[in-house]
Amino acid sequence: ALNNEATPAIGLAYVAGYARDKGYHVEIYDAVAEGLDAVNPFPGRRGIVTLGLTIEELVSRVPRDVDVVGVSGMFSGEWPVVRTLIERLRQLLPDALVVAGGEHATALSEFTLRDCSALDLVVKGEGEVTFLEVLEAYRNDRDFADVGGICFLNDDGELIDNGGLPRMRQIDKIPRPYWPEGYMEKFWNNGKSFGVQTARDMPMLASRGCPYQCTFCSSPSMWTTRYVLRDIDDLIAEIKEYKRRYDITAIQFYDLTAVTKKRWIVEFCERLKAEGLDLKWSLPSGTRSEALDFETLSLMRDTNCNYLVYAPESGAPETLNLVQKRITLESITASIRTAKQVGLVLRANLIIGFPHEHRRHVYQTIWYGLKLAAIGVDEVPVFIFSAYPGSQIFKDLHAKGQVHLDDSYFYGLQTLNSKFNVLNPTTYNPHIPAAELAIYRTAFMLANYLVGYVRYPSRIFRTLRNTFGKGTAHQSMTVLEHRIKDAMARKKVRKRMERESFR
Repeated sequence: ALNNEATPAIGLAYVAGYARDKGYHVEIYDAVAEGLDAVNPFPGRRGIVTLGLTIEELVSRVPRDVDVVGVSGMFSGEWPVVRTLIERLRQLLPDALVVAGGEHATALSEFTLRDCSALDLVVKGEGEVTFLEVLEAYRNDRDFADVGGICFLNDDGELIDNGGLPRMRQIDKIPRPYWPEGYMEKFWNNGKSFGVQTARDMPMLASRGCPYQCTFCSSPSMWTTRYVLRDIDDLIAEIKEYKRRYDITAIQFYDLTAVTKKRWIVEFCERLKAEGLDLKWSLPSGTRSEALDFETLSLMRDTNCNYLVYAPESGAPETLNLVQKRITLESITASIRTAKQVGLVLRANLIIGFPHEHRRHVYQTIWYGLKLAAIGVDEVPVFIFSAYPGSQIFKDLHAKGQVHLDDSYFYGLQTLNSKFNVLNPTTYNPHIPAAELAIYRTAFMLANYLVGYVRYPSRIFRTLRNTFGKGTAHQSMTVLEHRIKDAMARKKVRKRMERESFR
C-alpha cells in the first residue's frame, strides 16, 4: 500500500478480512504504516517524494513463495510509484499472480494494464467478492474469463473486460476488516490519523457508495450510484468490538457521503447514548447538509462528534448547477450556522478553477469561503480543480484531447494542491492562467485562517496548546493542528537520520 497521507489502509483491510474469512492466508504489507514519518525522494522525478518505506524496503518483506499479490492503487497521482512497485514485485516474483484494484485501476483499467506489462489483471470496483473469485479461479486453475468485474489482456494483447461493477448486496454480512497485530498501534503511537486526532482513532465505514453524480467526482465509476447504509446494530457491534479489543478513543468515518438520511443519523446518535459509548467521532471526508438540522446537529454534539466536514465545493451558484452538486448555498449555509451555534468544530471544502469558470466564479467562491470563516467555520480549505480519472469532466476533457495520460499528468495530480502548485500547476481552465489560480488559492488560505483567528482569538491559544503544549501529544481539534504536528515529527526524524548518517 502506498498513500499520500499516513492513514490506515481500510480498503486493503476489508479485502484481506473477506479472503481470510473464506479460508485464505493473507498478509498486509503497508509501506506507510511500516515507515511513519519517513520521507524518501522518488527516483527519476524531482520534487516527488514517497512517505514510508522505499519500494526496495517494501518488496524485501514480501515472501518469495507467495501465490497472489494484490496492490491497491486508489489515487491516480500515485500511479507512477505504484507501477514501479508492481514492476519490482514482478522481478522478484516471476510466477505470482499480480492483481491491482482501487479507484485508479477501475477508472483506467485498459490503460493501467497496457502501461504496466508486469500486471496480470485488474479488479474493478468494490473488491471483496471479485478478488475472492479471482483467488478461487487461480487456485482451481479456471479461466479468468468466467470471473465478472475484472479486466485483463489475453495472449494476443486484446482487452478482456468482464463488465460491470459488482456491488455487495448485504453489507452487514461483510466480515470485519483485518487489522494485523500491532498495525493500528503504529499509527496511534505516532499520532497519525485521517482528520483530527485523539489518542486512538479507529477508521470505520458506515455506508458504501454515494447516490449523487457530481461531475467532478470519480465515485460513480467506482461504486455506481448505489448507496447502502449499514444496519445500526451491526455498526454498534463493531464499535463495541473495537472498544473491547483496542480501547479506542474515537471513530473516524471514511465514508464518501456519511449522512443522507436524518432518521439513520438520529438513530445512530441515540444508540451511542443508550449504549453508554463515550467516544469521540468525526466525519473527516465531507458530507451533505440535507439531514443536518438543529435536532440532528444537537444530537451529534451530545454524542461527542468532534469534527464535521461539509462539502459545498463552490460559492458560485452557476458552478454548483453545472457540476450537478444538487445543493443550494442558502440551505448548506443555514446548516453550517446551526452547527456552529450548537458548538461543533467545522471544516468546509471548496474548489476553484473548474473548466467553465471565469474570474467571477472564483471570486464568488473566495467570498463565500471568507463568509464561512467569519461565521465560525474552523477550516475552509480551497483546492484547484483536478481532472480526476473516472469523473465525467475528466471523460469530457480526455475525449477532447485536453488530457493526455502520461506520467506528467499523474505527477500533476499529486502536486496540484501542494506547495509545488505555486510554480506551474496543471489546470484545465482556458479563462484563468494556472499561476493566477495558484495565487488565489494561497492568498485565500492565508486570509481564511487570518479571519478565523482574528475573529475568534481563543483559537490562537487552542492551536498553540494542541501543537506545542505538554500532555497534548495525541490531541488536535483541526486538521491544521494535526498537520503542523506531522511536519514537526517528520523534521525530527530527518534530523535523527542525518545524525545517524554522520556517525
